[in-house]
Amino acid sequence: MASSTHFSLLIFSLLISTSIAQPSFRPRGLLYPAIKEPTTLQYYTNFYLGTPRNYLDLTIDLGGQFLWTDCSRYNSSTYLPARCGSAQCSLARSTSCATCYGPSRPGCNNNTCGVFPDNTVTHTATGGDLGSDYVEVRSQDGRNPGPMVSVSNFLFGCGSTFLLDGLAPDVTGMAGLGRTRISLPSQFSASFSFPRKFSLCLSSSPNSTGLMFFGATPTNFLPNVDVSNSLIHTPLILNPVSTASVSSQGDASSDYFIGVKGIKINEKSVNINTTLLTINRDGYGGTKISTVDPYTVLETSIYRAVVDAFVQELSGVPRVASVAPFSACFNSRNISSTRVGPGVPAIDLVLQSESVYWRIFGGNSMVRVNDDVLCLGFVDGGVNPRTSIVIGGHQIEENLLEFDLATSRLGFSSSLLFRQTTCSNFNLTVVD
Repeated sequence: MASSTHFSLLIFSLLISTSIAQPSFRPRGLLYPAIKEPTTLQYYTNFYLGTPRNYLDLTIDLGGQFLWTDCSRYNSSTYLPARCGSAQCSLARSTSCATCYGPSRPGCNNNTCGVFPDNTVTHTATGGDLGSDYVEVRSQDGRNPGPMVSVSNFLFGCGSTFLLDGLAPDVTGMAGLGRTRISLPSQFSASFSFPRKFSLCLSSSPNSTGLMFFGATPTNFLPNVDVSNSLIHTPLILNPVSTASVSSQGDASSDYFIGVKGIKINEKSVNINTTLLTINRDGYGGTKISTVDPYTVLETSIYRAVVDAFVQELSGVPRVASVAPFSACFNSRNISSTRVGPGVPAIDLVLQSESVYWRIFGGNSMVRVNDDVLCLGFVDGGVNPRTSIVIGGHQIEENLLEFDLATSRLGFSSSLLFRQTTCSNFNLTVVD
C-alpha cells in the first residue's frame, strides 16, 4: 500500500491541518477520504480516534453495522467501556454482557455490553466489547471543507486481530455505514443534528482520492460542476432479515437494497427470472450495493443471461480466452474509447419504472486486465446466493451516490465522466 498510503497521508494531512472549531460551531456536514487499495481493490478511509490520536486506516463497509478496530493495537486515555444495561447498549441492540479476566484496557473490561465485529470480506465475526472515544473529523458545507470538529462519545466495537485477515494491508478494522443506530451516518447526524444522509464517491484510481460526505450533499466539483441537482432517485428497500455473519432473530439487514426490476443491454431487455429480484420471506434475493465486493456479483442464471446478451451485442469484437474471475473477455484493440470508458453496449438496471434506470457505461462495466484484453466486470455468484445481485465497487466508481436515511431514498448520478468531472475533483480548498 506504499504509493496509496503516501497519497492517503497527503490528503488526510490537508483535511486535518487546521485547529478544532469553536464549540458553538455547528457543521452542515462532515468529510472523509475514500482511497482505493490496488491489491485487494478495497476502499479505505482514515480515522482519528482517542487520546492521544490513534490514526486508523479502516476498510469502508457500506452495509457494515458499526466501526470496529483491532483493540490489541489501541491505546487511549479517553476510552470508555459501554456498561451493561446502559443507553449505549440499547442503541447497539446488544443482548450480551462481557467479562474479561485480564488487565483492564480497551477490549477487556467487565460489565461491558458485547457486539459482534464482522469482517464482511471473509464473512467472519467474533464477540467484542462496545466502547466509546473521542473523534476528530473535518467539517464541510457541501461546497468546501471547513474547520475540524469533534465527537466526544463515539461508539465503536473492539475486534480481534484475526478479523483483519483478508483486509487491505495496514488496515486495522472496518468503518460501517449501514442501516443501524451506531453506524457512522447515524452517530454523526445525531451528534450534530444535520440530516440523516451521506454520500459516497469512489475514485477508480488508487492514485486519486474519492470522498465520503456526511450531512450536506457535495455540490462543488471542479470545474464548477454541481452534480447534486441532476441525481436520479429510487427507494431504498429494507431487507427484514439480517445479512450479517451473526444476528439475533428479528434483526433486519443493515445493507442497502434497491428495487431492480429488470436488466437491459443496448436498450434490449435481458430475459431473466424476475422472481429472483424480489426479497423473499427468508431474506433471500433482491439487489444490494456493496463496497467490499470489487465487482458486481450475479446469481448464476442472471449472470449467464447477462453475459450471453452482452456478447451478442458486441459480436463484432473478437473474444479472447477468459481471465478469472471473468468469463467474457475481448480484444481491446477492436474497442473504441469514449468519454465514459470503452465503447461497449450500455447496461441498464431498470428500477421502479421503465423510465428510471441506472445506466452502466464502459468505464464501469469493463475491466482492463492487460494492454490487449478487456473483460466484462461481472462475476458468477452461484446458485441460490443470499442476494441475487450485489452491485460491486467497480460499478459504482466515479458515481456520486446519496443515501438519504430519513426518506429511505438513494440518489445516483451515473458516471461523472459524462459531466467532465470525477470523484477526485471535489474542491478541497479549506474554508475556516
